[in-house]
Amino acid sequence: MTLPFRDINVHIAADSYTFTSPSSPNAPTLIVDRPTGDARLSEAAHFPNKRVSRVSSIAGILGFIRLRLDKYAIVITKAQPMGRLKGHMVYKVISTDFLPMRERQIRDPDEDQFLSLLKTFIMKGPMYFSYSIDLTNSFQRQASMDSSSPLWMRADDRFFWNRFVQTDLIEFRKLGNRSQPGPQPGADPYILPVIWGTLEIRPTTFRNTPLTIVLITRKARHRAGTRYLTRGLDEDGHAANYNETEQVVILNDTGRGLGGYAGSSDMQSGKYGGGADMQILSYAQTRGSIPVFWAEVNALKYTPKLQVRGIETAHQAAKKHFDEQIRVYGDNYLVNLVNQSGREKRMKDAYEQMVKMLVSSPSEKVKGDIITDEKFHIIEPSSSKQEYDRLHYVYFDFHHETKGLQMHRAMMLVDQLQDALTAQQYFRGVDMPANGGIETRNYQTSVVRTNCMDSLDRTNVVQSMLARYTLDRMFVDLGLLKKGETFAVVDPEFEFLFRNIWADNADTVSNSYAGTGAMKTDLTRLGKRTKAGTFADGKIAVTRYYLNNFRDGPRQDAFDLFLGAYEPSTANIGSSLIFADRRPILIQSIPYILAFSIFFVLVGLFTKRVPGSTIWTIRLFILFWLIIAGWCFNFVINNGMLFVNWPKLNPRPWATEGYQDAISKVRKDALLGPFVAKHERGLSTARYLNAEEGKKRIE
Repeated sequence: MTLPFRDINVHIAADSYTFTSPSSPNAPTLIVDRPTGDARLSEAAHFPNKRVSRVSSIAGILGFIRLRLDKYAIVITKAQPMGRLKGHMVYKVISTDFLPMRERQIRDPDEDQFLSLLKTFIMKGPMYFSYSIDLTNSFQRQASMDSSSPLWMRADDRFFWNRFVQTDLIEFRKLGNRSQPGPQPGADPYILPVIWGTLEIRPTTFRNTPLTIVLITRKARHRAGTRYLTRGLDEDGHAANYNETEQVVILNDTGRGLGGYAGSSDMQSGKYGGGADMQILSYAQTRGSIPVFWAEVNALKYTPKLQVRGIETAHQAAKKHFDEQIRVYGDNYLVNLVNQSGREKRMKDAYEQMVKMLVSSPSEKVKGDIITDEKFHIIEPSSSKQEYDRLHYVYFDFHHETKGLQMHRAMMLVDQLQDALTAQQYFRGVDMPANGGIETRNYQTSVVRTNCMDSLDRTNVVQSMLARYTLDRMFVDLGLLKKGETFAVVDPEFEFLFRNIWADNADTVSNSYAGTGAMKTDLTRLGKRTKAGTFADGKIAVTRYYLNNFRDGPRQDAFDLFLGAYEPSTANIGSSLIFADRRPILIQSIPYILAFSIFFVLVGLFTKRVPGSTIWTIRLFILFWLIIAGWCFNFVINNGMLFVNWPKLNPRPWATEGYQDAISKVRKDALLGPFVAKHERGLSTARYLNAEEGKKRIE
């Protein structure tokens, strides 16, 4: 089994970067030629004696990325140990460095902006890796894999976060190059898979029994992005904000120095013992955006405009999505938590129409009570004629049922799913180091796929409830709880730990998608809704409004750049200054005029007046600037599409259409129209000149 090197030295010379492992002196050396960025291997005995300007110790190679003018090696310069998982140390990426291939860098505004995006939004993100255990796969999938293959080959492509930037190394490993044709297994130890998400490892005790509780959330690299800019499915069936969350309990975790749990060794009877074998119990859930083609269009309104394309157009994409879901997880219980009224009703109806199209002979059941006519809406297949008859749709109006801070009513959903949760079970296995893997004793046979509009706040609460229910079952099967008991009652300290790791997970997932921590975490942390929690949610809502309108464009660009959705080296080289503001100068200036107007109003209000001076002049002054400020504010709000910070690399079609409609409306304005049109005519010449200059720079 080939594992990544734990220690790598990078020798920096004028004509190459040479990567070696001090602990493996006989292993092949990886050489990356400068300035081409071509990789090759050299035997350790033939290590080239070059003039090395600097030698640095790094934790691993994150990958290689080619921007507009240069190619860069991204190396992990600092990694923080997070704990041991099944005896294997897991690390968090703390700092990285970009090593340019050109010895003399060419300064370019776009190149600088590309690097700034990656360093600001990606390199500071929650990335984790291990040199010896596969973090991209659940324990159930790991149990069925060939552990003798290199770590990167076993990685789940969905959660191999740095897969795109590892493309050059992987292609070299598979095909070689001109001087070294064919597979190059010597490159395997330099390829390090990384995940993005949550990784919490907490050694603890439950009723005096040592165990380790682990929570791992893996964010999918496909269709990754930000809240209002990435919704629904793409043509390949990848869902926005798709995450797999796995809750793991490990007994007899010798890697943590913990003692064993006494009992019999028969896992099927629920009694574990011997104190020797490491027992692993895990439960996986998924979340993802509603699987149709839809979008929410920012225009500076607090509630964005909802767009839903025809359900038929997304049918093939939904089939691809659920093909993968069923292949990986088995039966899918699709829990939909959106509102049954208002603007979210369109998404509820769209999801239900899609499920009816996929399953054969759908059977519907609606449950109501005196409060609501539609407490649950269930769609089940009448038979099992085809693959998609393994989809089971369950609707629950979370907000309606829990309004008035009655969050305990959300447990009705768990009661509704109880039969399905009992049937799906959870994964149980025994670590067998001698056999190089995990011996499976029980499989999880299905998965709950939960969503709300954002697949964040309501989804977090429900996923933690399902995890709680399953963890109680695990402890009952282990003999740590009696039937009918719950860990929340018998061990308050463990309950506190459980609540906090799930609340931390909610914050991490939310920060990646919405830019803020999650709402409703008071429920997860405290078990109830509080006024302080409601106030905190209000602050988060305001922060999200600002970020989603004015900061998410660059963040989306960073995701697209790192994950390969946009490749500067293959983009149109004539489009110089990609990040330049193309709006007319007059449009750009209006927010500044608004700010100056407010400033002058404040000056007029709070400046001390000279004794004996007339009041009407200062009142006219304040009135004049109030009128200017009011006009500017009204213009900005009514033409919000012109002031949202949109992505520059992969413009959204609906955003482009909205922008063109808004600018056309402004051109027809009696006051501003002539100035805007004049600016646009001048801009076309500037674009042409910039394009020519860009071509010359590239050449």
